[in-house]
Amino acid sequence: MADILASLRSLMASHSPHLDALLVPSEDCHQSEYVSARDKRRQFVSGFTGIQDWHLLLNMKQGYGRMADTSCKLCSSLVISGEAAIGIDPWSVSMDTAQRWERAFEKKKQKLVQTSINLVDEVWKNRPPAETNPAVVHPLEFSGRSVAEKLKDLRVKLANEKARGIIITALDEVAWLYNIRGSDVSYSPVVPAFAIVTLNSAFLYVDKRKVSSKVSSSLQENGIEVREYGAVSSDVVMLASNQLDQAMGVNSSQNGVCENDTCDNDLIWVDPASCCYALFSKLDANKVLLQQSPLALAKALKNPVELEGLKNAHIRDGAAVVQFLAWLDKQAGNDAIALSIAQMQDIYGASGYFLEGEVASKKRSETMKLTEVTVSDKLEGTEGFRASKEHFRGLSFPTISSVGPNAAIIHSSPQAEKCAELDPNSIYLFDSGGQYLDGTTGVTRTVHFGKPSAHEKVCYTSVLKGHIALGNARFPNGTNGYALDILSRTPLWRYGLDYRHGTGHGIGSYLNVHEGPHQISFRPHAQNVSLQVSMTVTDG
Repeated sequence: MADILASLRSLMASHSPHLDALLVPSEDCHQSEYVSARDKRRQFVSGFTGIQDWHLLLNMKQGYGRMADTSCKLCSSLVISGEAAIGIDPWSVSMDTAQRWERAFEKKKQKLVQTSINLVDEVWKNRPPAETNPAVVHPLEFSGRSVAEKLKDLRVKLANEKARGIIITALDEVAWLYNIRGSDVSYSPVVPAFAIVTLNSAFLYVDKRKVSSKVSSSLQENGIEVREYGAVSSDVVMLASNQLDQAMGVNSSQNGVCENDTCDNDLIWVDPASCCYALFSKLDANKVLLQQSPLALAKALKNPVELEGLKNAHIRDGAAVVQFLAWLDKQAGNDAIALSIAQMQDIYGASGYFLEGEVASKKRSETMKLTEVTVSDKLEGTEGFRASKEHFRGLSFPTISSVGPNAAIIHSSPQAEKCAELDPNSIYLFDSGGQYLDGTTGVTRTVHFGKPSAHEKVCYTSVLKGHIALGNARFPNGTNGYALDILSRTPLWRYGLDYRHGTGHGIGSYLNVHEGPHQISFRPHAQNVSLQVSMTVTDG
C-alpha cells in the first residue's frame, strides 16, 4: 500500500498543474452501484472494501490519506489550507457531483482539476483486464415491449422538451432501452456501454467483441448503429455541434415526432446524476437540458409482462427461501453440510446454553461448523436452492448473512476466514436476492432458533407492525415515499428505536436490484417522485 501511495504522489507532483490532492471515487464511468474488478480503484489504493461511497484523498503536504463522505462535507475535510489543485478523473465522477465539489472548493480558493488520464490506472500494474462476455438479446417474452416502441416514446419526450438528442450513461437504462443484457458486472445483468439517441438516430457504444450476430441483427432492425465504446467521446463532440447525424449519414426523417418535419429543438438532454463529467464537459452548457433521464420513470413503470414475470420470479425465489429455512431447521439432505439448528439445540439446549460433557464435544467434532458463510452458500451457491430454480442467472447483490450483533450492521458482508458461527441463542438475519430472466428479487428474513430476549421481541414485533402498516396503506394519487415512510417507523419510535436507512426502493425487471427514481425513505429526495400504479417497491 505504501508503494502505491508513493507512486501516486510522484505522479501528482509531476502533473501539470501540480496536484495537492487526488480524489479517487468508487464509481465507474456510468456511476454504477456495482462495478467490475478493474474499476475498483478506491479499493486498490486504500484497501477499503466497504460499500459506502467514500473517497480517498491523498494529501501531498501532510503525507497521509483520509477518507471523507461524497457530500460537500468532503471538501471541508481536506487538510490543505490556501490555494490548491485537487485532481479528479472526469470519467469517474458525475457532472452533478463534480460541480458541487467545484463550488465548494472555490470558497476555499481551491480548484478541481480534470486529469487527462486516471493516475490510479498508471500505477495499477496488475489491473484486471476488461471483461468480454457476450451481450444477449432480452426477448419480448420477458421485456414486454419492443425496442421500437421504447425509442418512439423516448423521441416524443425529447421533442416535448425541445431536445434533439440524449446521452444515456446509466447501464441499466441502456440495457432496458435496447433490450439487451450482459454478465460483465457482478449482480447486475448489464453491458458496459453508452447510448446516444437523437430525433433521427440511435447509437450503442460498446466493445464490439461482445456483440454477436444475433444482437447485431436485433440492433440493426431497430436502426441502432453499433460503435466502439471509446468512440462516444468524439461522437458527443459531434452531437454538440449538431453534426453527428450528418457524419453518420443518417437521413433526417424526424421519425414522425415533429409536425411538418420541422423542429426547433436545440438541447442535449443529460442526467446530471449519471452523466460523467468528461462527457458533459464536451457540451455547450447553455444548450444542455439538465434533468433526470426520461428512461428512469419509464423503466420503473412496469408493463404487464414485466409485472407477471416479477410475480413468477418471486414465487420461485420464495420457494428457495422456504427450502433454505427448512434446511436450517431440519438439516435436510447433505451429510457434508454443517450442524443443523436442530442438532445444535440437541447439543446446546433450546435456551442456547452450552452443555458440558463428552457427548457434546464428540458431536461437534464429527460435523462441520454452521457459519454465516456456509449457511448462505446453501442458499446462494452453485448447487444451492436458488440455483435450482427456472430462469436463475445469479445473485442480485452480495448476500448479507449475519449472526447476533452482526445482524445490526447494515450491509454486513461475512468473510469465510473470520465470520461468526450460528448460535441458537442469537438472532440470524439473511438479506439476499436473485437475478432471473423474468425478474429481480430481494428478500430479508430474521429468525431465532432459541429463546429471544425481551428486547429482541420488541424490536422484531415493532418492525413487523411497521411492515403491516405500510403494506396495508391506502393513499391518494400524488403521494410519495417520503410521506409513507413514517408508517413503518412509528411502532419503533414508541420504544425510542429507529433504523438509519431507507424503507423501500424500486426493483428492476432482470436489472438492478436498487432501482429508482421512486423510493420509500426519510431522505428528502424521496419526495421527488410520486408512487404510481405498476411501480414495484420492496419493503424492508
